[in-house]
Amino acid sequence: MVPLLLVLLLALILFGAGFAVKALWWIAVIVLVLWLLGFVARPKGGTGRWYRW
Repeated sequence: MVPLLLVLLLALILFGAGFAVKALWWIAVIVLVLWLLGFVARPKGGTGRWYRW
């Protein structure tokens, strides 16, 4: 019974980690697109930055 519970727990952890990694990939893609749009949409003044870091 204990080995079965351990296998189920491991499967649950790996499924959760897989979902989290997939969510992080989507977040990374969205941030990359916003970053690239910032280069396209920046002011024509030359050194103007679209972000305030």
